[in-house]
Amino acid sequence: MEKTKKPFYEKVWFWLLVVVLICIAGAGGSSSTNTSSTTASKSADSSSVYSSSSSSASSSSQQDTTTQNQKNALRSAETYSRMMHMSKTAIYDQLTAQAGDKFSPEDAQYAVDNLKADYNNNALESAKTYQKTMAMSPDAIYDQLISQAGDKFTPEEAQYAVDNLPK
Repeated sequence: MEKTKKPFYEKVWFWLLVVVLICIAGAGGSSSTNTSSTTASKSADSSSVYSSSSSSASSSSQQDTTTQNQKNALRSAETYSRMMHMSKTAIYDQLTAQAGDKFSPEDAQYAVDNLKADYNNNALESAKTYQKTMAMSPDAIYDQLISQAGDKFTPEEAQYAVDNLPK
């Protein structure tokens, strides 16, 4: 009997690594120094949840209505996008998963709605990983990127990734 090999994203070690990375990113984001540097790097975005207390009244009123769970969900979503190049749907699923972050659907929706992410780039980075480490064909990469058991990118994002893979 031949044992089928699970994809890396279905293995326990992969999710343990994800949790460790999130914990590291979360611990780094809790200090006032890191929050200030995050604010400075996002100063062009006045609606950022990281805006300082000296920001404009409109930003302050938005900040007042943002819950701590929404802020935490957004920070986790930023980590998933930046470090793991996940799709919008995959981020939402990870945020709400009982084996994941366990955020409420409302907090997770707030996070993905307010996340500033380039999902075409995320799909491309994932595709490059599949091409390099798993020696997958462009057709197989496309299928993996759009799969509901895989990366959950939109067909347009997956096509962008395949079209822009290194030759």
